[in-house]
Amino acid sequence: MALVNVANMVVLDNPAPFANPLQFEITFECLQELEDDLEWKVVYVGSAENSSNDQTLDEILVGPVPVGINKFILQADAPNHSYIPQQDILGVTVLLVTCSYREKEFVRVGYYVNNEYTEAFDEETGPPMPLDMTKVTRTILADKPRVTRFPIKWGALGSEDTHMQSSEPENNVTITDAEYSKSIALDPEDNSNQLMMAD
Repeated sequence: MALVNVANMVVLDNPAPFANPLQFEITFECLQELEDDLEWKVVYVGSAENSSNDQTLDEILVGPVPVGINKFILQADAPNHSYIPQQDILGVTVLLVTCSYREKEFVRVGYYVNNEYTEAFDEETGPPMPLDMTKVTRTILADKPRVTRFPIKWGALGSEDTHMQSSEPENNVTITDAEYSKSIALDPEDNSNQLMMAD
């Protein structure tokens, strides 16, 4: 059984200019006292074709973690656009929020991110290059994140979850977006690992 469960995640300041920091209000429940801190990480996928363009935007340690319900705001700097191929800046990519315990990842929340150029341009020739990043708007499509959970060893005795969790849609956990209402699933045909959304 997992000793830490993400109960709620709210995407703040969304939509926003590309250069704005990313902010997530995270609520999680700790079921038992932990000996070590939790490590939260935000990763931006810069290119679907090359993982070397992925950027770890922030890594923080949260602890000591009291038993019960805990809430905090995770803020990360925007991606460095100079590390992203120009042709991959606009359009849809993926943002990951992960949590690990003792260097073992146990939950991953994935969001689609849509970056759009706010100034009109010729569809045939595309926007002017290099892009004026002050004219790029980032929208995190937060209504239907994909949540994957991994079994890890939590205690000194080496107790471990016996199977991958979230194989079925969950009804007791909610992830919401404070400002964005458009619904999109990472895989419309696959409802596994998707949390139920609040109205």
